[in-house]
Amino acid sequence: MKPRGRRFICNLLPSCLLSLLLLGGSLSFAQTAPPAATPIADPDRKAAFDIYKEGKMVQAMPLLENLSAKYPKDLAVWEAWGVSVLGYSQTLADPESRRKARVSARTILVKAKDMGDNSNLLQTMLGMLPEDGGNVTFSSRTEINEIMQTAEADFSRGDLDKARDGYIHASLLDPNLYEAPLFTGDVLYKQHNPGSAGEWFARAIQIDPNRETAYRYWGDALVSRGDMEGAREQFIKAVIADPYGRNAWMGLRQWADHVKVTLNWVRLQDKSAVTQKDDTHINITLDPGSGKDDPAGAGWAAYAITRAAWRGDKFKKEFPNEPQYRRTMREEADALHLMVTVLARPENANKRDPSLAALVKIDQAGLIEPFALLNRADKDIAQDYAPYRAAHREVLYRYFDEFVVPKAPTPPPQ
Repeated sequence: MKPRGRRFICNLLPSCLLSLLLLGGSLSFAQTAPPAATPIADPDRKAAFDIYKEGKMVQAMPLLENLSAKYPKDLAVWEAWGVSVLGYSQTLADPESRRKARVSARTILVKAKDMGDNSNLLQTMLGMLPEDGGNVTFSSRTEINEIMQTAEADFSRGDLDKARDGYIHASLLDPNLYEAPLFTGDVLYKQHNPGSAGEWFARAIQIDPNRETAYRYWGDALVSRGDMEGAREQFIKAVIADPYGRNAWMGLRQWADHVKVTLNWVRLQDKSAVTQKDDTHINITLDPGSGKDDPAGAGWAAYAITRAAWRGDKFKKEFPNEPQYRRTMREEADALHLMVTVLARPENANKRDPSLAALVKIDQAGLIEPFALLNRADKDIAQDYAPYRAAHREVLYRYFDEFVVPKAPTPPPQ
């Protein structure tokens, strides 16, 4: 399979700064790769990509730059050149020089995008790399930060043993530094030692179970061992850690493509709306296309009535500390549950469309709250996710396990 980018440098801010994405050695999943525009087999191109795939970014960078001039429409060359410049930036001692190199890398990647590159790697990098290059700081403690920066430089040069030793050293000095065990595991994965890599990913998860990266990297390691069910578990946990981010879903979707299953994601087509002009005027609008024999119409009416009640006094009673109304998980779950009571009536059993039939099963399994948080989330409902996850992580896992992510097919006997 084609390699995909997987390395992240994260600063200490709440969101990750994507500063370096290098290629793993025996990577598990193929990304949506940019099409190559090279019409002939070019030994120089092959040599450059061989070095690039080994993670030797400093050596690959000038070769790829020359190829970009030789093949100005080769998207794979432009993308690899941008990634290599990011790797090179980490080898620079001066922070301002590193920042300027990251700006140059971003410029190259934007050029690749403008030419039509839409790969997972490129989208992720551009989505997280600031226009000004950003600043990468691993620790407020100067000694630990310097150790990590040096290890990253070693990694960029392809000196994996030195990089691993540096990450382990940083981890010993600061057992709560998430990136140290994460990057240690990543090096071990690249060195074809997925079992030991998993142990380090588990350490990172213990430090912060609400960051998705270690789960996703661990899933990659398990795939490389042929453990598709173990990988499935880790990729699900990655999404639970960060369901509203793009990167967590990337691993799960690639796993699904790899084992040839389809994620079961229920999308409801709303047939009612609730609006409010002031404290006394709450309006309910129903889809005029719902006929009298359509159980969906009655279900959506029940849904709207429940939501209207929440916009009245119920929100103030249930959330007395919030200054103004917002749509909540509890409101959405209540409204969906009442809709299900209508849809689940025996006379409606053969009249439900597939999405509503699935909703009935989800509610009957006691999983309507995860459905509300994940399938029906907006910016207001999303505010309820973190506290729910803190108290009900196993319920969220059940939802994915039982309804969203099919099991990996059993391979035929050899």
